Amino acid sequence: MDKGTTTGHITALITIAIWGTTFISTKILLTEFTPIEILFYRFLLGLIVLITVYPKRLKLRDKKQEIIFAAAGLCGICLYYLLENIALTYTMASNVGVIISVAPFFTAVLSHLFMKTEEKLKVQFFVGFSVAMIGVCLISFNGSKLNLNPIGDILAIAAAFVWAVYSLLTRKISSFGYHTIQTTRRIFVYGIIFMLPFLIIFDFNLNVQNFIKPEYTINLSYLGIGASALCFVTWNYAVKILGAVKTSVYIYMVPVITVVTSVIVLKETITWMAMLGIGFTLIGLFLSERR
Repeated sequence: MDKGTTTGHITALITIAIWGTTFISTKILLTEFTPIEILFYRFLLGLIVLITVYPKRLKLRDKKQEIIFAAAGLCGICLYYLLENIALTYTMASNVGVIISVAPFFTAVLSHLFMKTEEKLKVQFFVGFSVAMIGVCLISFNGSKLNLNPIGDILAIAAAFVWAVYSLLTRKISSFGYHTIQTTRRIFVYGIIFMLPFLIIFDFNLNVQNFIKPEYTINLSYLGIGASALCFVTWNYAVKILGAVKTSVYIYMVPVITVVTSVIVLKETITWMAMLGIGFTLIGLFLSERR
């Protein structure tokens, strides 16, 4: 494995390690903020950070590229999170967790159909996917019974599909040869623009007093600076190095990080089923990434 590939795997792991812990910050913020408010504030803050860190303006070499950036902002920033949040209001969080983990499979299928530059899919990818999904199911349901809800589950499937589309779009954007921070910043701009109509639909309310409380400011900063500004840059960089399929496979790790964080931060007890699920997920990840 060369140095560049190793860096790609490390950045993907860092991204997932942070994304897997965001549920704690989101849970705290939901006491005073609505999901759409959290979404808008975190990406607005993320955009401000990216502009501050790298203020150089991105000049496109081809105006047609603007459509790709707009589509990436619509899919990865606006639609994915909205579909996921709405799905959570209709169905169990465990259902959503499992269904979202199907995103790497959608990414693989779409890349096979539309991206000739990606590696051809091999048997071990599908074996790894199957093993990882068993692990994710064990972690997510953890002894609780399966409770299907057509509306919520369909929305979760749509979210997974949208993220797969976003992965392919960022792979395409990486081929343009621009700086990763510049491209991520442009994607954020379009994501926020597409988000604006939903602020009206979901009764967005600007309450300045909420920002005075330290616990809300700290957690919003974590989501905006860490989970948004930093993680979308590192994720897009990993996609650039590893490709859309190999990077998306790390999504299997999100439930694992969530369980570990729950044990460390929230002092929750880990069950034998969750431990078994973690084992299956890690094996599935290894099989999918193995050449």
